[in-house]
Amino acid sequence: QPTHLEKVGKVICVGGGTGIAVLYPITRGLKQAGNHVFSVIGARTKDLLILEDKMKAASDELMICTDDGTYGHKGFVTEKLRETLEKHKDISLAVCIGPVPMMRAVSNLTRNYKVHTMVSLNTIMVDGTGMCGSCRVTIGGKNQFVCVDGPEFDGHEVDFEELIRRN
Repeated sequence: QPTHLEKVGKVICVGGGTGIAVLYPITRGLKQAGNHVFSVIGARTKDLLILEDKMKAASDELMICTDDGTYGHKGFVTEKLRETLEKHKDISLAVCIGPVPMMRAVSNLTRNYKVHTMVSLNTIMVDGTGMCGSCRVTIGGKNQFVCVDGPEFDGHEVDFEELIRRN
């Protein structure tokens, strides 16, 4: 399914690792739709950080995190996300793409702020047709197939515990 992009006001895009590559065109599209875009990207170390220049160009404000502190903020993207949500109470949407534990942590955090959160579960797809069933995940208590029903879902509805077990 295509990503739904519209003007909603202020958005925050959070990407980790190779998920930044998937997040970039969405970030760019949200900016082009007229949103004020905050972005937080992270990697384990500076050498693994990708698309910094492109994400900077697509964002009104870019924050960078590395787990080991070799570049930007030392720590997880959720720390900068929390700071931004505290400072900007009018953020309408969070988009998060990256490792499953990161998307779970972001969704748990944004739930506390009542910010609609979209996550992409594209990494668990195999055949892209719904035939193999490997991308089955529970969303809001219902079985969904990431390849035909997603790959983007409401992060507050994803059964991350099941997803982690299946991943």
